[in-house]
Amino acid sequence: MGLDLRARLTTIRDLFWVPTPVPTLRGRTVLITGAASGIGRATAVAAADAGAKLVLTDLTAQALDAVVSDLGDAVVYHAAGDVSDYEWVASFARSVDAEVGVMDVVMNVAGISAWGTVENLEHRHWRKLVDVNLMGPIHVIECFVPPMVRRGRGGQLVNVSSAAGLLALPWHAAYSASKFGIRGVSEVLRYDLRRHGIGVSLVCPGGVATPLVGTVEIVGLDRSDPRVAKQVDGFHKIAVSPERAAEAILEGVTKNKYLVYTSFDVRFGYWWARKFAFPYEVAMRIANNRFDHLSRLS
Repeated sequence: MGLDLRARLTTIRDLFWVPTPVPTLRGRTVLITGAASGIGRATAVAAADAGAKLVLTDLTAQALDAVVSDLGDAVVYHAAGDVSDYEWVASFARSVDAEVGVMDVVMNVAGISAWGTVENLEHRHWRKLVDVNLMGPIHVIECFVPPMVRRGRGGQLVNVSSAAGLLALPWHAAYSASKFGIRGVSEVLRYDLRRHGIGVSLVCPGGVATPLVGTVEIVGLDRSDPRVAKQVDGFHKIAVSPERAAEAILEGVTKNKYLVYTSFDVRFGYWWARKFAFPYEVAMRIANNRFDHLSRLS
């Protein structure tokens, strides 16, 4: 009876508390996708400064090589490839396992973006966004997380979603399909992996001043139009630096936070949407009308 009672108390405690799986990155092996630029590069630099051993990948080989050169011995393995290609990810994972071993932290940072209304978006836009932003992380999860489970020493999974994975931002239907999707995957895995001592962090950036801002395709709008350019410049004014985003991500890992915000506006917006449903709807209608007006001007 005594042993049974202690077991029950342990189980009850575990419902409310779990040890932080990765309280420090020093000496830990960290995989980062999309590591050649933006948030991925900044996170790689911050993780290296924190003493992590890095496994890096990105689609662009030349840019990835430059990052590897900058980080030196902190990088224990790297390879350029497309995370939306499952066969490549599986081959990459086998090579990493043979050369480095099992990861302690897996970070899905790689992503692309495109905006547009449903009548302007083409099938290729929907497909590419889902392939890279949703299936890419799923491929990485499939190939790198089961070995973490089998090893039995815990770890952390980090998936980068977006404010568009929490809120109904105008013209983001295709992008949100991918980012709401990875949010759903993360929420389920948060509980599925808990028993294995693997934490899950879902990063929801708002504006981040990365190269993606300047290259994002806005379907149906001319980016060279001064009125469109003005709106994009407005985005830059509220965007945080990639380094600030990386700082938030590393804090999310070492404190085992589930929702990781890179700026206050997204945290407040998500809180507002949950607490004040109708005012949130009105705010989204106003935002959508502004985008529609811009479209007609352009």
